[in-house]
Amino acid sequence: MKRYFYVPLLILFLVVSNSIQSQQKQITLEDIWGGTFRTERLDVLRSLQNGKEYAVLNYNRAESASTVDVYDYLSGEKVRTLVNSKDLEGINYIISYEFSPDESKLLLATQLKQIYRRSSMGTYYVYDLNSKRLTLVSEKQIQEPTFGPDGNKIAFGNNNNLYIKNLVTGQEMQITNDGKKNHIINGITDWVYEEEFGFVRAFDWSKDGHRIAFIRFDETDVPRFSMDVYGTELYPSQQVFKYPKAGDPNADVSLHIYDLRNSSTSEVDVSQYNCYYIPRINWTEDPNILSVRLTNRHQNELDLVFVDARDNSSELILKETDPAYVDVTDDLTFLNDNSFIWTSEKSGWNHIYHYDRNGKLINQVTDGEWEVTNFYGFDPKTGRIYYQSSEDGSINRGVYSISQTGKNKVKLSEKTGSNSASFSADYSYFINTHSDAQTPYSFTLYQAKNGKKLREIKNNNTLKQKLDGFVTSPKEFSTININGEELNMYMIKPLDFDPNKEYPLFMYQYSGPGSQSVGNRWGGANDYWHQMLAQQGIIVACVDGRGTGLKGRDFKKMTQKELGKYEVEDQVAAAKKLGELPYVDEDRIGIWGWSYGGFMSSNCLFQAPETFSMAIAVAPVTSWRFYDTIYTERYMQTPQENPDGYDNNSPITHVDNMEGDFLLVHGSADDNVHVQNTMRLVEALIQADKDFEWMIYPDKNHGIYGGNTRLHLYKKMTRFIQNTLGQPQPEKLIQIKN
Repeated sequence: MKRYFYVPLLILFLVVSNSIQSQQKQITLEDIWGGTFRTERLDVLRSLQNGKEYAVLNYNRAESASTVDVYDYLSGEKVRTLVNSKDLEGINYIISYEFSPDESKLLLATQLKQIYRRSSMGTYYVYDLNSKRLTLVSEKQIQEPTFGPDGNKIAFGNNNNLYIKNLVTGQEMQITNDGKKNHIINGITDWVYEEEFGFVRAFDWSKDGHRIAFIRFDETDVPRFSMDVYGTELYPSQQVFKYPKAGDPNADVSLHIYDLRNSSTSEVDVSQYNCYYIPRINWTEDPNILSVRLTNRHQNELDLVFVDARDNSSELILKETDPAYVDVTDDLTFLNDNSFIWTSEKSGWNHIYHYDRNGKLINQVTDGEWEVTNFYGFDPKTGRIYYQSSEDGSINRGVYSISQTGKNKVKLSEKTGSNSASFSADYSYFINTHSDAQTPYSFTLYQAKNGKKLREIKNNNTLKQKLDGFVTSPKEFSTININGEELNMYMIKPLDFDPNKEYPLFMYQYSGPGSQSVGNRWGGANDYWHQMLAQQGIIVACVDGRGTGLKGRDFKKMTQKELGKYEVEDQVAAAKKLGELPYVDEDRIGIWGWSYGGFMSSNCLFQAPETFSMAIAVAPVTSWRFYDTIYTERYMQTPQENPDGYDNNSPITHVDNMEGDFLLVHGSADDNVHVQNTMRLVEALIQADKDFEWMIYPDKNHGIYGGNTRLHLYKKMTRFIQNTLGQPQPEKLIQIKN
């Protein structure tokens, strides 16, 4: 047991603390959630086809007006305003916009209503830049409106059916008729596809505009899930939707092509391939050839199939397999000759490959023990490929170009940290967004051919100067050797850190497959909260254990069929090792996380009561049996095939071991991780006669936000930390306004 000598250290602390506080302010929760640290951005950045100009969505707070403004890349001067919401009757603000293919029209999104994480329905208008005419796309609340190639038609979804609006004649045509809630969906993904395959628009225009390919979802056999919505009325309502939990039936999906020339729809037979899921459809550069990606239920075989729409014949072009699973990405890019760019982990690291139109490998473009993290595009004039990668180290991102032969690589980003790029349409320029752990976002223009800096467009120096007036500590990056692996870690110490003193340790993690919490980038609200806790005498640490991303295929996929086993082992081992540091109080170590991180923090507290004295779990999965098919089975297979993998690593299984303090939080209207997870864990804890604290936020979803909700949540968590990790110096207690 460590010995404590608080009296002399307390005197030293008071001297240093008073000196700091006399010059700088402490971060408060009101600062974090009240907009004090809001960052400047380039909102809805679009390059114009001329490659010389770009458009941005701006909002004028003084005039309460939205504008789409065009700027010259090189000079930075505003060239013109395309549209101003104050000039448009019935439109108070513009949420987003899209150009028609010929850039003669703008599709304006207004009055959007969120459905799930990525989906929304709303009112959309088309603004003709030449005639200045504003046209309502539909009287209906519509989803995913998309211009056809000629810019004179828009396809969209409504009430589970697909429609086409002819902008010239004004005619609206319904092209599917069997859509029915909780039964049939045409052209828009169901809940589980949206959440886990990451897309909503399940239809695509052919390059000549003659056809629309779409996926049809038959949800008839998918079990229903219901959530009570308490609202403000005397009687609650219920939200009922199809949600396939692990091992249960998914929607039966089929592929269809609608021909606008004869108003006919045909079904494409893909039954000879791995067709349990259809996670992507994209027309190639050939207007007759549709590319379809198909995968089996285990998601360890991915077929790329070409469909000839003239006779609906099909051909297997490429098959990707992996003992664990194959990721589905948006990197597939067709060149003018219908050869294509593809990314794959088959070398052990995610890299770029070039295949001919028949699926024959031309060459592997990138190679090395690092990951390609974003594919930006291909310039046909120069034959160069642009991408983002972790070549600067797994916690950093850089921007590069390379010839399609894999030679003459050029690093285009100049600063270490997190770099991402938005290229002009002709690949003459790119706007680089840079940040690191100490520097908020800056936006800078570079030449694409050599990475030459041309000018800074926007920065957050004002925020940086504002933060200088607050007490903050540097985020210290390092690695920690755990279970034979060098794991990425950061630590935030109090600014008045004294190595001769002992501090409680509060660990944060997410830990999900392929994720990364330890990154050299500008943080969000949680980082400010961690800074606040650090200045109140708590060391905050974060460790990315096995199963997280950016360290190769084997590191990421070693948790296959056992989610929660190796990740928990690593967090426990890291906590023990950090507890051996002379300035860490091994008896006051806590851990917290949200979603997968809440699953982990619960497991850590229950499985290692000798290591962790407290944990906070927000919106946690408590058994993978309760979670959806696509995500869970990708990593765990089905519960019928792998019951031990599901149950041995469930927090519910380990409640009898709990000894420390536990705070459990959930939103009652969480459509993603259902509150059922928390209720089942609560019941298990009660039957095990365990004392704990919990909080349900009525009608809040997985994000638990809206109005005063986030502030209330973080106040609650902060008080819990005060009361459980404890503070030996009473004057260091976090000040919370009531």
